[in-house]
Amino acid sequence: MTKTVAIQMDHVASIDIAGDSTFVLGLEAQRRGFSLLHYGPDDLSYRDGRVTAKMEPMELRREVGNHFTLGAQEKIDLKDVDVVLMRQDPPFDMSYITATHILELVHPETLVVNDPNHVRNAPEKLLVTQFPELMPETLITRDVDEIKEFRADHKDIIVKPLFGNGGAGVFHLKPGDSNLNSLLEMFLGQSREPVMVQRYLPEVREGDKRIILVDGEAAGAINRVPAAGEARSNMHVGGRPEKSEITSREMDICAAIGPLLKERGLIFVGIDVIGGLLTEINVTSPTGLQEVGRFDGVSLEAQIWDAIEAKL
Repeated sequence: MTKTVAIQMDHVASIDIAGDSTFVLGLEAQRRGFSLLHYGPDDLSYRDGRVTAKMEPMELRREVGNHFTLGAQEKIDLKDVDVVLMRQDPPFDMSYITATHILELVHPETLVVNDPNHVRNAPEKLLVTQFPELMPETLITRDVDEIKEFRADHKDIIVKPLFGNGGAGVFHLKPGDSNLNSLLEMFLGQSREPVMVQRYLPEVREGDKRIILVDGEAAGAINRVPAAGEARSNMHVGGRPEKSEITSREMDICAAIGPLLKERGLIFVGIDVIGGLLTEINVTSPTGLQEVGRFDGVSLEAQIWDAIEAKL
């Protein structure tokens, strides 16, 4: 019988096929004979012990402006699917958390990638705190006095939302910048969540390394260089991707965190490293497959599917 993979994602019409990692994961699954099913988190339901989703059969192709075809929507029990890829973009909010709880009810009988329990327990800016020896100086709090004390110690700081993504809401406060109080009023007034504050790493001007790990093993990397006048290196805010090798220090970082990732069923992970220091471990919907593929001539999506199929 044909194997099926259901991809829980933002709508396929919205993706950039030149850079989207979910797109190439779907293409690779299709190449291996999987039938693709497409649905969004809002299509997911639990009722009386069953987890279902309203899904559409999907075909993908690398044609700009004509990259997908969707069939008629049908309610499908997730126990009848072989693999679920949880690939919707953050923010990591209660909607995201609820989806992990629901998907956990079918995993591992239906293999969910990444493991929904450990996605829930490993938001990118918190999992990294299990490796303080690898990180820059970091504070997580809502206490304004603690934040001011941290700034007094380190002068040049980054302030960012704890559960954001894509560089949204990341601020660089240089020594003497008078905006800290206003910034904290905005952050703390809009949310009950703490903020993350870190010592600014000037090495970011040379790039923010994205390293892909597949089932706990380093598989490839790109360097992302911020645009002039920009503190963030994320590519959709103007960061420039460059070919990059993984340094010995970065291999040591991967070796330190890899066993935990593998143990937790986190098959596809993207870590961020600046100046030899680990800043994030991205497990919710990591990106970078196509950029590494273009620079290095490799198919990391094939390596990811090798790891998935080994678990089926």
